[in-house]
Amino acid sequence: MTLARIFFKPLNQLFPLSHTLLHVYSITHFTNHHHNSSLPPHNLETVNKLISIFTHQKQPPKSSQLASFGPKLTTSIVETVLKSFKNWETAFNFFNWASNQNGFCHNCYTYNAMASILSGVRQNAAMKTLFLDLVNSRCYMSAGGLGFFVRCLGGLGMVTEANELFDHVKKLGCGLNEYSYNALLEAISKSGSVELMAVRMSEMRDNGWKPDKYTLTSVLQCYCRASMFDKALDVFEQMGECGWVDAYVFSILIVSLTKAGEVDRAIQLINKMDGFKISLNEKTFYVLIHGFVKNGKVDYGLNLFKKMQTLGFVPGISLYGVLIEGLCKNKEFKTALQLFTQMNEMGLHPDVSIFNILIASLTDEKDMMSLLEEAKDHVNKKSMTTLFNTALTRLVNYGSTDRAYHLLQAIMKQNVGDDTFKIQNLVSLDASSFGIVIDGLCQKGELDMALDLFNSMDQIGCKKSLLVYNNMIIALSNANQVEKCHELLEEMKTCSVSPSQFTHNSIFGYYCKTADVNGAINILHEMRTHGHQPWIKHCTLLVKKLSINRKVSEASTFLTMMREEGFFPNMIAYSAVIDGWLKMGEYDYALKMFRDIAASGHCADVVAYNTIINGLAKGKRMSEARDIYDEMLQKFLVPSVVTYNVLIDAYCKNCEVDQAVCFFKMMGENNRHPNVVTYSTLIDGLCNAGKSDEALLLWNEMVKVCNPNKIALMALINGLCKCGKPDVGLRYFKEMEEKNMRADTYVYVALFDAFSSSSNAPMALYMLRKMIQNERVPDALDKNCVILREALVKLLDDPLTYSEIKILIEDGSVPIHLLKTDDT
Repeated sequence: MTLARIFFKPLNQLFPLSHTLLHVYSITHFTNHHHNSSLPPHNLETVNKLISIFTHQKQPPKSSQLASFGPKLTTSIVETVLKSFKNWETAFNFFNWASNQNGFCHNCYTYNAMASILSGVRQNAAMKTLFLDLVNSRCYMSAGGLGFFVRCLGGLGMVTEANELFDHVKKLGCGLNEYSYNALLEAISKSGSVELMAVRMSEMRDNGWKPDKYTLTSVLQCYCRASMFDKALDVFEQMGECGWVDAYVFSILIVSLTKAGEVDRAIQLINKMDGFKISLNEKTFYVLIHGFVKNGKVDYGLNLFKKMQTLGFVPGISLYGVLIEGLCKNKEFKTALQLFTQMNEMGLHPDVSIFNILIASLTDEKDMMSLLEEAKDHVNKKSMTTLFNTALTRLVNYGSTDRAYHLLQAIMKQNVGDDTFKIQNLVSLDASSFGIVIDGLCQKGELDMALDLFNSMDQIGCKKSLLVYNNMIIALSNANQVEKCHELLEEMKTCSVSPSQFTHNSIFGYYCKTADVNGAINILHEMRTHGHQPWIKHCTLLVKKLSINRKVSEASTFLTMMREEGFFPNMIAYSAVIDGWLKMGEYDYALKMFRDIAASGHCADVVAYNTIINGLAKGKRMSEARDIYDEMLQKFLVPSVVTYNVLIDAYCKNCEVDQAVCFFKMMGENNRHPNVVTYSTLIDGLCNAGKSDEALLLWNEMVKVCNPNKIALMALINGLCKCGKPDVGLRYFKEMEEKNMRADTYVYVALFDAFSSSSNAPMALYMLRKMIQNERVPDALDKNCVILREALVKLLDDPLTYSEIKILIEDGSVPIHLLKTDDT
């Protein structure tokens, strides 16, 4: 139920609305309470002198100048003087001066006159001061005077102050009425505080004041501000029942819906306007059309546009612009051009933004050229170049880079052959014109054409920009033409174009990609002289390439030379080199390099620690790996899940599964959650250690926190087979089949071998058939071939399975290589 239905029921039984107090106590009533003509002549003289003194002096007047005016002050004089000032600061200075005069006290009219001035120029800080002064003065406020001041506060969004003032005046025993309550509700509505609105409305009703049109308008606006549109529409219907709906009420609701993206509801509401015999004003049309276009309802925005014209409103350029832009986004180019033509027929000259929108959207080159030719009568030469560049960009993006190239050539050479090129005298080319086409050519791999265009810039006196140089250099670098990159770099120096960090890194990237250490170091030297930093991705790529190719010594040398050039490599690069040394078995050298990082004053990160721990663990140097782990903790580095996975795997493979379990427990203590890899590794380790029951308990724990993948299931099945539990393993094998997971060959062999070893020949035969059916028989080079062959021999020796195996051999299901032994 809405606020209105809670507090005002039934609304259609209320007295007919006539003149509400909101209008009776109007702005005019409170700010024009006194007029110059009503003042006695001697008071008028005082008014004029005070205005003159405060207006014509930049600094606050001296007290000696004003000493004689204090005793003459009346609230009428002060109010009249305040209304005469055009500057709010002057008015406020006068107001404060008057406040300090003996025997003078402001009344509600002088406070409201000052409030009106401050509200009009949106001076919140000064208004706050005035509000506090009013509260401290304990000035009597009439119901109308209170309402006016509250509306001034509300207009500045000072809802808290409006509420405090309202309660303050109530405590003083000043009278309240419908107008004062409506003024407060209007202020609250602008904040969207539905709860506060409900409290004040309940209070209003309890005091015997009935709601009117202005009350419900505030309620409607409050719901809209709070985006509670269902409630707002309920209030709208109630107002309709009372005949209180007008254009303003419609505008509040429709505009709020549109701004909130509720355009369908707004459209439904607009369709009801004719039934109320209400039409929108020009401002609302503008807001709605912008809103509809923004929310993708261009067609409806266009309908409103046409309706606006039928009502006699003349749309401005901005409205044409937003509609044309919306139509172009929807690829309705024909309609956009029709609107553009209509605009011209209306005598409205399109600005550069509208031309730009259209040119950027068109795909037909002739249409672009026609628009450019038309634009020359409406925009300056600089804007013409901007539009021409937009056309070039559109052609390049649309895949017509060759047409953009020929167009640019035609402008340069003043060729007049193709009709589309008859705009030579309309534009002057700049670096952006060339950059757009050069970039397009480079992306297509047309480097020769790009270079030709690049060199032709000098011929027409067009200065090459840094962007053009960079585009050309990165393209040449990607094409492995580094010599030309250096030529352009030298040219930049002679042309006084300073290379950027991008320029140098484009060339540096080439040397890193090709693992050319000397070339990389040379360009680093030049980068240092310009204060440019090498990009981490390039450095890392170089050391990784060298390390992969077992050129770890060269990678180390590169890092050393980087430091000598003043660049400290990041930890990713160091980790890559350390990993290279470890993979070559150079554990001591890897450790030395790791220690050197710390000695140089830099802290190794978790990734670097993981790298060294992993390498040492794989090299069976578990004691040193554990020492590195302890060092991590001492340096307050929190080991990652990867750290623990590496150690758990290493201890399992080193037949120290109890240590692996300890590290598993440490993960929980350090708030590191095990993943599928962690569980799979430890489960496999437990099975290898013959602890299948513990492995199964761990498995049950795992399925509660993460879904087991194919690798985890295969590891469990294989482990259970090693522990002599193929029956249990078979259950998980069937689970894999249910999940459409295709097990690897070794899983089939493990189950087949385990059943055969446990003298369960029928189940071994079952797994053999499964293996053949699913094409998982190992080939001759597979290490599982030997295991399978030995198990087959057992089945051939078993009278229960001999004939079945013989049939499979004879029909070719069992490959011949499985029957061969070293002796045959």
